[in-house]
Amino acid sequence: MTEENGTRAPIKLEGQYKAIAVCWFLGLGSLVAWSSMLSISDYYYNLFPTYHPSRVLTIVYQPFALVTMATLAYHEAKVDTRKRNLIGYALFFLATLMLIIVDVATSAGGGIGPYIGICTCVGVFGVADAHVQGGMVGDLSFMRPEFIQSFFAGLAASGALTSGLRLITKAAFEKSHDGLRKGTMLFLTISTFIEFLCILLYAIYFPRLPIVKYYRSKAASEGSKTVTADLAAAGIQTQEDIEVSNDAKVVPTRLSTMQIFKQNIDFCLDLFLIYVLTLSIFPGFIFENTGKHQLGSWYPLVLIAMYNVLDLISRYIPLIKCLKIESRKGLLIAILSRFLFVPAYYFTGKYADQGWMILLTSILGLTNGYLTVCVMTVAPKGYNGPEQNALGNILVLCLLGGIFAGVCLDWLWLIGKGTF
Repeated sequence: MTEENGTRAPIKLEGQYKAIAVCWFLGLGSLVAWSSMLSISDYYYNLFPTYHPSRVLTIVYQPFALVTMATLAYHEAKVDTRKRNLIGYALFFLATLMLIIVDVATSAGGGIGPYIGICTCVGVFGVADAHVQGGMVGDLSFMRPEFIQSFFAGLAASGALTSGLRLITKAAFEKSHDGLRKGTMLFLTISTFIEFLCILLYAIYFPRLPIVKYYRSKAASEGSKTVTADLAAAGIQTQEDIEVSNDAKVVPTRLSTMQIFKQNIDFCLDLFLIYVLTLSIFPGFIFENTGKHQLGSWYPLVLIAMYNVLDLISRYIPLIKCLKIESRKGLLIAILSRFLFVPAYYFTGKYADQGWMILLTSILGLTNGYLTVCVMTVAPKGYNGPEQNALGNILVLCLLGGIFAGVCLDWLWLIGKGTF
């Protein structure tokens, strides 16, 4: 990268846009397998109509993700980030491939056996998610805020991509024999390929980018042990090889994980509340409690697509400085106000038509993505590398905790289903 006068820009800026693009793709790979499962829920409802696949698979996924994430967050200072992320992407790849094998081996048969096999793969997704999401967010927290924003935009893009593909495949295969299954196999094949590419990108390309080497070297100079393997993969073997800017300070100690948590308890609560609310509605309520409308079987797919598209778009809004909420109090107020969605969904589902439900779901996605990125990019400011890595893991743990609590609350909609 060169500046306007033709001189070479500082090393810490080289490869910035390449790194942003890779972070986006790695974010896509972190959630595309699970997003595919959500998008093909109509296929699993066809195979297992009495097992509530959308709700059951979600609640299977979350305990594995939460317990694994809690363990990794507790030991984050000792966990090799490179191995952690590569294990995560490898598990995503293998579990997605196994879903294809289970479907082929059982010839798309229903029954409890195949359902248990699918649930097992989903449990592996949860373990993989904890490895990748916590590892990547911790790693990117001591780099540039744009990297975290791009990673979370990639997470949202997985939902938008799978929703768009689901609408296309439904239209293409709707009238063909076994069309629903064909669309599902296409989904899972694409997801498997994306996970394989993520393994290659993270293992080979990402650690060699100059800007990534710069920030990891800086974190190492501040006492981080988690970046050692990634630096070695980039050809930086020893402390003497580390080159950082002159203003970098060697920090022999860091705040404890508990101290970091206490200083950021409001941010932790923010993320917990964002996802408690969102997952208490999406996707279970969307599939089972929205009633019958003119769109027929397309209705839940359209709702999920609108949520995912607006969730993706909203994650770019904080890049506009004047539209980004950086006040801790302002973020909390905005997040608490989202709980108005609960009565709004109840009365919309009971009395309103499909247009109002589509609008409401779009706003749910818009606020979810926007507030997530605001919290994730504001929270790490003011800490050194090892502390930012720890904070990133804590925030992801709270996010997953909110998802788990939201999924559990989602079953309340099922209990009240008869009222709609």
